[in-house]
Amino acid sequence: MHVGGLRTARYAYLMTKKSKRGAFILRIEDTDQERFVESVIEVIYQMLREAGILWDEGPDIGGPVGYYIQSERMGIFKEYALQLVEKGSRLFLFL
Repeated sequence: MHVGGLRTARYAYLMTKKSKRGAFILRIEDTDQERFVESVIEVIYQMLREAGILWDEGPDIGGPVGYYIQSERMGIFKEYALQLVEKGSRLFLFL
């Protein structure tokens, strides 16, 4: 995790906690498999905890709005993309 990612997480966390009804949900971005390093997930957890950012839901604790690993959501993305194609929407796919 770099400082920009930590800053973004901090802003999102503070906004969520300010709303009193929100939940801070941690999702792990792993869709770029060439750059993804599995061992870094524990480092991300540690850095967030040390910064005082505690998530309400995430890969390690679960919750009602999972999937918390982006690659596990690909089926959902595909389903909605196909619905858009069926409706005649224009899609821009970057492969």
